[in-house]
Amino acid sequence: MRKNIIEIMPAIRSKGQSLFEVVIAIGIIGVVITAVAILATNSIRNTTFSRNKSLATRYSQEAIEWLRGQRDTSWVTFHLNAVNSAIYCLDSLLWTNVGACGAGEVITDTILQRQVTFSNITATSVTAAVAVFWSDSQGIHQVSTSTVYTDWRAK
Repeated sequence: MRKNIIEIMPAIRSKGQSLFEVVIAIGIIGVVITAVAILATNSIRNTTFSRNKSLATRYSQEAIEWLRGQRDTSWVTFHLNAVNSAIYCLDSLLWTNVGACGAGEVITDTILQRQVTFSNITATSVTAAVAVFWSDSQGIHQVSTSTVYTDWRAK
């Protein structure tokens, strides 16, 4: 009878899990969950950055086209605005916001700020550089577009 109990005991011990095996399994599960969380966070951050960059490019082109329209409407007014101030904040597409964009001057329903800087101003041409920028947890980002406007009607 004693021999039968000893033979049965190893079989009983092998059916359960040791504390060491449980700790290792929990550790592996923790590493996997952490890796998935990091991947998801990076994916969301990259998607948000791409969306903001795409919007910034669109708003930059929109400002370039608006400036082109202003030039075509009246070269004199366009040239005068460029001479009067080298920088305009274009949170809304108006000539009213003179100077660099302040903290709260963003394009409606976005985190983007847009400003134009005029340079190389002559009687028949003006260079305009439009910058759209935003700030997030990764730092300050910017999309820039530049073009030269000329008084094409004078030629």
